[in-house]
Amino acid sequence: MRLETIAVHAGAEVDASTGAIAPPIHLSTTFEHGPASESIHGYSYIREKNPTQSRLEDAMAQLEAGEAALVFASGMGAGATVLQSLAPGSHVIFPDDMYVDFRNLSRDFLPKWGIESSNVDMGSAEAVGNALRPNTKLVWVETPSNPLMKIADIAAIAQIAHAAGAQVLVDNTFATPVLQRPLTLGADMVLHSTTKYCGGHSDVQGGCLVLRQREPLYPGLSQTRRVLGAVASPFGSWLVLRGLRSLPCRMERHSANAMLVAQELSKSSKADAVYYPGLANHPGHEIAARQMSAFGGMLSFLVRGGYDDAVRVASRVKLFTNATSLGGTESLLEHRASSEGAGSKTPANLLRVSVGLEHPDDLVEDLLQALG
Repeated sequence: MRLETIAVHAGAEVDASTGAIAPPIHLSTTFEHGPASESIHGYSYIREKNPTQSRLEDAMAQLEAGEAALVFASGMGAGATVLQSLAPGSHVIFPDDMYVDFRNLSRDFLPKWGIESSNVDMGSAEAVGNALRPNTKLVWVETPSNPLMKIADIAAIAQIAHAAGAQVLVDNTFATPVLQRPLTLGADMVLHSTTKYCGGHSDVQGGCLVLRQREPLYPGLSQTRRVLGAVASPFGSWLVLRGLRSLPCRMERHSANAMLVAQELSKSSKADAVYYPGLANHPGHEIAARQMSAFGGMLSFLVRGGYDDAVRVASRVKLFTNATSLGGTESLLEHRASSEGAGSKTPANLLRVSVGLEHPDDLVEDLLQALG
């Protein structure tokens, strides 16, 4: 079955008791079991699993071509669960450009858990190989990366990591399963902040892990989620499931709009650089064209000048909203260094753009008038 069809039908079985086409939301926190706690209906307590959550997990697994999925209250909850499952003494390789709170997690929490980490430029698979240690257990890939839109060769990195006995996780939030399927390229796990494109309407928070093979990872990850409590709510699961139905159509429009915006920004003398993997001059363009079906709705650019110049542009937009997050129907713009706060590694003149579903000409006109 083709992906567009999967997106519409996965986890969408007709409700057996009513014939409802839209899936029901099961809000119950507890479920009937036998007098000795034996399972009767397949569910016991909401922190373990829930029927609405199970539908979403089935859909995400099908979209990413994995054997199993686990959904969470947030993308951070999903990623933290993976890291908490590692044994003390493990080593993790992270990208040098990555979502700020995963970088903060690696700096502030991994040492407390007895886990080592290092950062490399994953634009070079060779650099990843050189960073491997005897105790490396996980290579964490983010492609395209946030916010510099760096591209990593998933297949090459997976081959190198597996030869050393390490597993590979790919944060696929920017690309979504519509544009990139890391498990088919050799990754072991895929991470999503479903808050973003999967939900698609800026109204739900969630996260997801999809596993290429259920064993041996699923039991431990499931146990960590159950005990530490980063579980998805039924209503949140329902909203993400609804968002998946239109995901292929939305990603087509997001990608087309972002390409046009990136091309026009590239012509402006007020933009020193535009980071979008769909541009032929992007350093990772050839790899992205090989492992992605389109280039997504995210881009960033450097305003000519410094901090004050970038903030001035951000203050002049009229159609774009200055806001964090991404992947909704509306276009957002963010001065990323300010958002990331102290210790940010992002250039002071960088603006990150989440290109929405508006007419691209209107978006281009707004950015160009803001640039002045």
